[in-house]
Amino acid sequence: MALTMAAVSLLVFLVLELNVEGVATKVLGQFSTAGQRHAWLLQHGYFDPLPLRYGRWVLDFVTGRWGLSTYYHADVLQLVTPRLAASGLLMGVALLVIVPLALGLGVLAGMREGSPLDRGVSVLAIVTTSFPEFATAVFLSAIFVFWLGWLPGVSTLAGGATLKEFVLPVAVLALSSTGYIARMTRASMAEAMGQPYVRTALLKGASLRRIVFGHALRNALGAPVTVIMLQIPWLLSGVIVVEVFFAYPGFGTLLYQAAVNSDVYLIEACAMVGVIAVVASQVLSDLINAWLDPRLLAAARHGPVVAAPAVDLSAPERRVAGL
Repeated sequence: MALTMAAVSLLVFLVLELNVEGVATKVLGQFSTAGQRHAWLLQHGYFDPLPLRYGRWVLDFVTGRWGLSTYYHADVLQLVTPRLAASGLLMGVALLVIVPLALGLGVLAGMREGSPLDRGVSVLAIVTTSFPEFATAVFLSAIFVFWLGWLPGVSTLAGGATLKEFVLPVAVLALSSTGYIARMTRASMAEAMGQPYVRTALLKGASLRRIVFGHALRNALGAPVTVIMLQIPWLLSGVIVVEVFFAYPGFGTLLYQAAVNSDVYLIEACAMVGVIAVVASQVLSDLINAWLDPRLLAAARHGPVVAAPAVDLSAPERRVAGL
C-alpha cells in the first residue's frame, strides 16, 4: 500500500509540477510577465533538482501545507476539509441504503439459484448498472422534480441538510451500485450453498435459517466485502457527476471546479486525498476479510497450509481400510 501511494504521488507530481512554466502561469495568471514568473519560480524553489522538489512536495502534503488555491484565493486544506465531510455524509447515507439492500437481494437470490427470484434480481441488477449516473439523474429528475414535483432539483444544503435534498443523489448512487454488489453476493452465496457442509447440514435436518446465517453467509461475505470497500473510492470519484448535477457542495464538485479552472494546488490535494481513500479502503477490506475468515490471517503469518501427500495404498490395504 505504501508503494502504491508513493507511485501515485510521484505520478501526480510529475504530471502537474514537471512543467514549471505552466505552474507559474496557472498561479500568476496568463497576463503575468516572464520576469514575474521567473521571480516566483525562483522564490518557491522550482529551479532546485527534481528529487529535492518532490521530497519537499511530499513533506508539505504530509504536514498539511497544501498551498493556496488560485481560484478561491484560500488555503487548500481549509477548502478540502468541509467539502470532504459533505461528501462523506452523502456517501455514508448512500452506503446505508446500498449495503443492506444489495446484500439482502444477493443472499435471497443465491439461496434459490435458478428460481424466478434469482432471475428477477439478476435482470434488475443488470438493468440498473447499465445506465450511467448522469442518465439516471436525468431520468429521476424528470419524474420526481418536473413531472410530480415531489423533490427539489438541487441539493445545495443552503438551509441545512434536509432529507428531501438527499433522496435523489442517494437514489442515483444506489441504483448505480446496488446491482453490482447484489450480483457478487449472489454468486458467492450460491457457491457457499453448494458446499458439502451445507448439504450435510440439510441432511441432518438443520433449518435453512440456521444454515444460512450460522454458516453459509459468513463464508460468502468475502468477495462482497471487498466489492463494498471498493465502492468507497468509486463513490468518492463517482459522486462528481452526481454532485455537479444536483449542485451538491461536496468533494466531487470541488474537484470539478478545480479542474475547470486549472487550480493546480487544489487538483493535487484532491488527487492525493483520493489515493488515501483507495488505500485506506483496501486496508479496511483486508482487516474485515481476516475477521470473517481467520485462515487468511494464519496464511499471511505462517504461509499457506500444505496438504499432506496422499498415501498410495495397495489393494489389500484398501480392502482392510474399507475403501
